[in-house]
Amino acid sequence: MTDPLSERRLWLTRRRFLGLGAASLGACMGKAAFAGLRAPDADDALLAPHFAPQAKRIISLHMEGAPSQLDLFDYKPGLRQRFDQDLPDSIRQGQRLTGMTSGQARFPVAPSLFRFTRYANRQDGAWVSELMPYTGGIADRLTLVRSMHTDAINHEPAITFFQTGHPQPGRPSFGSWMSYGLGSLNRNLPSFVVLISQGFGNTQALSERFWGSGFLDGQHAGCKIRAGADPVLFLKDPAGMQRQDRRAMLDLVQALNEQEQREHFDPNIATRMTQAEMAYRMQMSVPELVDLSQEDEATLEMYGPDVRKPGTFAANCLLARRLAERGVRYIQLFMRGWDAHANLPKEIRDQSRAVDQPQAALVRDLERLGLLDETLVVWGGEFGRTVYSQGTLTHENYGRDHHPRAFTVWVAGGGFQPGIVYGETDDFGYNIVDRPVSVHDLHATLLHQMGIDHERLIFRHQGRKYRLTDVSGHVMKDLLA
Repeated sequence: MTDPLSERRLWLTRRRFLGLGAASLGACMGKAAFAGLRAPDADDALLAPHFAPQAKRIISLHMEGAPSQLDLFDYKPGLRQRFDQDLPDSIRQGQRLTGMTSGQARFPVAPSLFRFTRYANRQDGAWVSELMPYTGGIADRLTLVRSMHTDAINHEPAITFFQTGHPQPGRPSFGSWMSYGLGSLNRNLPSFVVLISQGFGNTQALSERFWGSGFLDGQHAGCKIRAGADPVLFLKDPAGMQRQDRRAMLDLVQALNEQEQREHFDPNIATRMTQAEMAYRMQMSVPELVDLSQEDEATLEMYGPDVRKPGTFAANCLLARRLAERGVRYIQLFMRGWDAHANLPKEIRDQSRAVDQPQAALVRDLERLGLLDETLVVWGGEFGRTVYSQGTLTHENYGRDHHPRAFTVWVAGGGFQPGIVYGETDDFGYNIVDRPVSVHDLHATLLHQMGIDHERLIFRHQGRKYRLTDVSGHVMKDLLA
């Protein structure tokens, strides 16, 4: 009979060689040599991009609550002649409704209240609502995708799907996959940072798992930077503690953790050590990062009057540019308040006013600094809004329910084709009739521009290989330059 204690010692010896020993050897010999020394069951994190990347970082502008594509980017002038008519059954085709409108006796068509302008681009022109004139002004830099679709019809699973590639909780977020696969370009800042702005309309809950690391190591989770005097919680030293005292304490804790790691190989110990060192470095880097007084007046004016108010979308867009300059791999902005089930015209005016100038300024600012070509800026919500009104419909007021069948996103920079409109919906803006793009397709294409084959960025968990795009997704090469 095998001695359990001897077997345990043998197992530890193997793990020590395949884990810490191989990692040390890899550091000496370089990543290419280390690739051949990995244990058969090692994780499949990239040691280098699969091919030459077009982009180095992603800035994701998520409009939480789902903005109405029909009032912003998907122009349907023919709907004005159909005001208050019932949506034909041939269009809805018995498709799933939410519980909020499934009991309505009618589904009255609600044309957009807003005027649209055709802005010049490489094609015939991109129609953009009067609500977003600054964004219309950069139409020649945008890839406007009007044929996005998703599987989920409610906010929680839809945001989860858009952020993690799966509607159920527990998977790593996009930024975590970027951190895991490509690491950081700045050792003094996290590879994945999250910024949140409060909107003016109906808001949905934002769960930390939207930027969580799932089954990846905790070091790959997003780091939330808050507005105010304490941007990262628990980062400051207590009053009276000197920096050299903090360093001495960390060195002692590090030595104890290393001893524990040698004995037990608990990955959480390595994560704690990594995060403690990162926090120490962030004590110096974060105050400099959030100090917008370093920006000149012309730049501040470009982002608009709200840029001087911490936590606003304008201030966070400028912070996103500063994070991009400093090599942060994935920057996630959430703008809350887009869930307009009623009183949509007022809410969408307020929301659009808050985001239009800053998001256009972000694109222009990145271009001015020579960073747009290597940065992907992605804008969109978790799904779209219905063409029919939820509740009372008048010429001046209407609401829109959730609509996963078709919505609009736009992408700027990072090797996407600038100045094109991709995909098309029917005359009601309800169904996609040309070149549909799924969430997994979008994710696969963004990964491709980061130098990653989405089918090869995987992590083994519970006996299965997982990836951001699950078991589907295609690189949409028509979107690329």
